[in-house]
Amino acid sequence: MAVVTSSQVINTGYAVLALFADALVLLIVLGFILSRTTPAARERWARVRDGVTPFALHVAWIVAVLATFGSLFLQYVEHFDPCEFCWFQRICMYPLSLLLGIAAFRGDLQVAKRYFIGLSSVGALLAIYHYQLEHVPNEVSVCGTGAGDVPCNVAVFNIFGFISVPFLSMAAFLLITTLLLMARRVDEFDDDEDVEVIEGAADGEPDSDAVPARA
Repeated sequence: MAVVTSSQVINTGYAVLALFADALVLLIVLGFILSRTTPAARERWARVRDGVTPFALHVAWIVAVLATFGSLFLQYVEHFDPCEFCWFQRICMYPLSLLLGIAAFRGDLQVAKRYFIGLSSVGALLAIYHYQLEHVPNEVSVCGTGAGDVPCNVAVFNIFGFISVPFLSMAAFLLITTLLLMARRVDEFDDDEDVEVIEGAADGEPDSDAVPARA
């Protein structure tokens, strides 16, 4: 009988969370696409965003903290030395675990959307490229080529046969980016209200070309 270690349980737990994060991102993307079809769907999408907005920063911060702790666990508990691309992704993730926390507790969504989306987007692109390095045969690697370097194109583990370290990183970055994009700033609410007022005024404005009725 195979012995299941605590490390395997933790890694599998992270893999399940990554799958859940990817499924959530996919549902949000599909919801956004469908919201462009009809005015009613657009209104429902706006209500969904309104429901997500109060929690978006806090959830994004939790995701960043879990990703940071996961990378430290792999390095210092399981003794997997990070490759160069792992370090690049850490450069993007570690500041988010601090900055998103500050923004969440201050309620500063505008700063988060303006400055942190770029950081998470770059991290997601690095993770996607790193993941394909591991799975595309004969792919030329630009890192880990020197003597004693950790190779970037070798997966240290493959949970469920396809989930590796950059997959976990990619899921975290994509979910953080999606949450920040979904959250609505105060000025976005004001813009929507202005549009409704303008549309209502346009509907109630009499037609200047209409012929006045005779008494």
